[in-house]
Amino acid sequence: MSDRIAMDQRTEWLEADGLGGFASGTTSGVRTRRYHALLLAATAPPTGRMVLVNGFDAWIECDGAVEYLTRQRYAPDLLAPDTAASIEGFADEPWPTWTFRLADGTAVQQELFVPHGLAMVAVRWRVPPGVTGTLVVRPFVSGRDSHSLHHENPGFRFAAETTAQTTTWYPYPGVPGVSALANGAYMEAPQWYRRFVYSEERARGLDYEEDLASPGAFRFDLARGDAVLLLSVADTLPRDIDAAVTHARLRRSERARRARFGSRLERAADAYLVARAGGRTIVAGYPWFTDWGRDTFISLRGLCLATGRLGDARSILLEWAGHVSEGMLPNRFVDHGDAPEYNTVDASLWYVVAVYEYLRALETRSRAIPSRDRRLLGDAVRAILAGHVRGTRYGIHVEADGLLAAGEPGVQLTWMDAKVGDWVVTPRVGKPVEIQALWLNALRAAEPFTGDYRRILERGLAAFAERFWDQESGSLHDVVDADHVPGRLDRCFRPNQILAVGGLPWPLVRGTRARRVVDEVERRLWTPLGLRTLAPGSPGYQPRYEGDVPSRDGAYHQGTVWPWLLGPFVEAWVRVRGGGAGVQAEARRRFLTPLMSHLTQAGVGHISEIADAEAPHEPRGCPFQAWSVAEALRLDLQVLSAGAGAAELVPVEVEA
Repeated sequence: MSDRIAMDQRTEWLEADGLGGFASGTTSGVRTRRYHALLLAATAPPTGRMVLVNGFDAWIECDGAVEYLTRQRYAPDLLAPDTAASIEGFADEPWPTWTFRLADGTAVQQELFVPHGLAMVAVRWRVPPGVTGTLVVRPFVSGRDSHSLHHENPGFRFAAETTAQTTTWYPYPGVPGVSALANGAYMEAPQWYRRFVYSEERARGLDYEEDLASPGAFRFDLARGDAVLLLSVADTLPRDIDAAVTHARLRRSERARRARFGSRLERAADAYLVARAGGRTIVAGYPWFTDWGRDTFISLRGLCLATGRLGDARSILLEWAGHVSEGMLPNRFVDHGDAPEYNTVDASLWYVVAVYEYLRALETRSRAIPSRDRRLLGDAVRAILAGHVRGTRYGIHVEADGLLAAGEPGVQLTWMDAKVGDWVVTPRVGKPVEIQALWLNALRAAEPFTGDYRRILERGLAAFAERFWDQESGSLHDVVDADHVPGRLDRCFRPNQILAVGGLPWPLVRGTRARRVVDEVERRLWTPLGLRTLAPGSPGYQPRYEGDVPSRDGAYHQGTVWPWLLGPFVEAWVRVRGGGAGVQAEARRRFLTPLMSHLTQAGVGHISEIADAEAPHEPRGCPFQAWSVAEALRLDLQVLSAGAGAAELVPVEVEA
C-alpha cells in the first residue's frame, strides 16, 4: 500500500472532537464543501452542528513583500491569489501537517489538531530558527447550521471582546460565541469576503456560493518562535491563559492519546465514537451524517468489539436500549431534536445481533455482565421481538411461515433506502432476503433472554430453505412474496443475499448452495472497493454515481459500490472454503489489501461511503464512513485473524 497522499482538492482530511463536531478540509487547503471548516461544533452532541469558523487566509509579510500560504476559490471560478507558496508535503499522522516552501526557499510548517472532547481546533505555524517576518492570519466566521450557507447581512456582529491573549466574537444572538487564544496581536479590521465557491456542492447540484465575515486579523512575529492559534466555542478554555503553554499541553496529551491506538485504521475508528446524552453513540459518517440506528449497530462490531472497546459498546447499546418503540429502534435521530424517525425494518434486528456479539465478546474475555445491564439489554431484545411478532409500523409482521414481511407503498424500510420525491427507488416490499437472515439470526441470538420463539425460528428456517433458492441462477431471490403478493419473486441480482452466508453469526445457506452464492456474487458484484448493489446489465443499472440530487439518489443502490458489504462477503468467502490460516491469508491478499490502499485516497486514513460501479471506481458520498471503516476492521482483526467458523442455526437451551 502506498503511503503517498495527493495534495489536491479531491483528497480530504478530518479531525473529529468526540462530540459530533469536527474540522475538515482538503489537502490542497482549498475548501470545496460547505462542511469544510476549522471549527464546526455540535451544540447538542452529536447533533445541532454549527459552522463557527469556516477557514482563514494566511500570508507572510517580509521586507515589504507578501506571500500567501492559502488560496480560496471565488465566483465565477477563480483561485485567489494567483500565486501562493507551494505545498511541498502533506502528512496525516498524527494529524494534518503541511509543509510550504516560500519563494526564497524557506520552509513553513502548518499543523492542526482537534483535542478529543473539546469543541476546539489548535493550529501552529513553525519556521526555521533565524527566519524573520510577520505571519498574518485572517479567520472567516459565519455561525450557521452546518447544512446551510451564509450570506452577507447587517445582523452579523463584528465587534470582539478582547482580554490579554483571548479574543471572543458573538456573531449572532443564540449562536455560540467563538474564542481565539493566540500568542499574536489581534487587529480589528471588519470585512466581508463574498462569493466563495464550493466546487463539490456545485458538482452535487446544490447551492455553492457563500459570503463569510472576517472581523479582523492576528499578527505573529515569526522571530519570536512558533505562532499559535486556538479557536474554540466560547468558555471552552479559561480566559487569559498562555496560548503557547496551553497549546503545548494539549498537543502532548493528544499525541499520547493517539499513540495508544494499534493501527491507522483504529485511529480512524475513534472519530466515529461520540457522546450522546451522557452515553455513547456512533456517527454514521462525516461530514453530513449524525447517528443512524442501522449504521450504529453494524459499525459497533468493528469499531468496538473487534478493537476491544467493550466499554464503548456497552454504553452505546444501553443508550439505544431506551428508544425501543413498538418493537422498533429509530432509523435516525434528526439533527435538531425533533422526534426520532422509526422508518426501518432492520435497525432493531441489527441491535439484537449486536447485543449477542457483545455478550459473546464479554464471555471470550471471561468478563461477567452486570445484572442491571443484562436486564436492560434483555428488556430491549424481548420488546423488539414481541413487537415484530405482534406486528408494528409499516406493515412489519411475522407470517405463518415464520418469515418477516415488511413494507407499504411509498416507504423505504431496508438499507437500500433511497427516495426521490414520491419515488422509492428500491422499495423491496415483501420478504427481503437479508431481512430474513437478520430476523432468523435475531431469534437465535435472543435465546439467552427468551425461549418463546423457537417454533417461529424452526418454521422460518424451513421456509427460507424452500423459498429463496433460485436453482437457475445459483443464487438467492432478493425478495419473495414481493409487494405482499404470495409467490411473486424479485430476482434482481443484488448483494443482500450474501448476508445469508456471511456477516451474521449463523449462516442460513451452507454447502454447495453457499459456495455457488459466493462465487456468483464475486463474479458479478465484487470490485476492489466493495460490492455493487446491482449486477451490470440489469434493468436500471447505473455505472456512475454523479449529477444532481435525483440522479445520484436514483443510482445510490442501482449498481453503486458499497465498501461495507466487503465484510459480509469476505466472511462468506472464507466460510465456504472451510476457513484456516491459508484461506484467511489468501482472502487478506485478494480482498482486504486492495481496500486498504483506499486509506490514502478521498478521506485520508478512512474509507468512503460509496464508489462508482465501474472502473476506476471513483470514491463518492461521504469520504469518511463508519461502517466502511468498521467492516474493514472486523475483517482485519477478527475474520481474517481468528477464523470464520459458524455454528448451526438451531435453537439451544435458554440460560437460567
